[in-house]
This record gives sequence, C-alpha cells and structure tokens, in this order.
Amino acid sequence: MSLFGDGLDAAVQKAFTRPAPKSAGAQMRYLVKQLKGTKAVAQMLRVSQRTVERYVKNQIKRPRPDLAARLEREVKARWQPQVSARARQRAATTDGIVIDTRARMGYTAPIGSTDQDRIRHLTVALPPHYAARLFDARQAGASDARLQEIAAEALKEVYFQDGGRRAGSLEEVRFTDIEYLEFDL
Repeated sequence: MSLFGDGLDAAVQKAFTRPAPKSAGAQMRYLVKQLKGTKAVAQMLRVSQRTVERYVKNQIKRPRPDLAARLEREVKARWQPQVSARARQRAATTDGIVIDTRARMGYTAPIGSTDQDRIRHLTVALPPHYAARLFDARQAGASDARLQEIAAEALKEVYFQDGGRRAGSLEEVRFTDIEYLEFDL
C-alpha cells in the first residue's frame, strides 16, 4: 500500500463523471472488455481463467476480500482515462493540488532557531509545478519515499518559506510519522 500514490490516485478519482462498476460481475466484464479477453484478466488478478468466466456470467457473485480489493483497484486505475488525464493536466498547469496532512514536521536551520519536530495539521495549496512533479513521479513509478520528498520540498517552499518571503536560510524539511494524508484537486 502506497500512502502518497494511493492519495494521488484518490484525488484524481474524485474527478470521475460516472461511478465505476460496483459488483464483481460488472467489474470483471469491464476488465475483460478493456483487456480484450479473460486470459489477460485472469493473469492480472492471479486467478484461473475459468474463475473470470464464472464472474462474467454472474455464477460467482462475492469475491474473496483480497480478490475484491485487487479487482476494485484495477477497475479504478482504468476507469475514465480521459477524465483522469484532464484532471491531472489541469492540476499540473493551472489549479495545483491541495495537501491535507497531519504529520511530524521539522526542519534543518541555522543555529539559534527552534527546529524541533512537532506534529502539525496542515492544509496547503501547492502550486501547479509541484502537482506536475508529483503526478510525473507517480506515472514513472516512483517510490512512496520519493513522493514524500517532493511533498516535503513543496511544503518547505509554500508553508515554511512562504514563497521566499521568510525563512530563507531553511535547508531541509523533515516530513515523517504521517498520521493522515489526503490530496484534493
């Protein structure tokens, strides 16, 4: 489970204009249509081809919890690709992205300043270039640690340094012990 990656995906999914299929049969039929066959779906979900066929025909209605989670994740990843692309593009060029988090944050600064880590609850609108960096890194398969670094850089510039108006000597922001994280477009 990827906290940052899943958070970015959830933010994009809020832009969907129609709800994704809910029942296991409808989800399987959608995946079979997208991947053009039951064999490809079976390999992707790590089940037998016959199992996929039985879901398609509604002979099986309730998947195991692990299969249900994989099924839902794969459907949402493929659902309304043009709407998702437009939402990402709009966030990366004009709107930016909002990060809402409760985490331990601290920073490295010159001697004489108070740089002790503490739990903070922040809701910060990040500029479009940081949204673009986050989405590009997510598309490239970056690790959660890398996405966390990008978010920390964004918070450093926007929250701690206020776009260059204060804390100019701030070197590094530590963004750890994340209790809660949500993105919004």
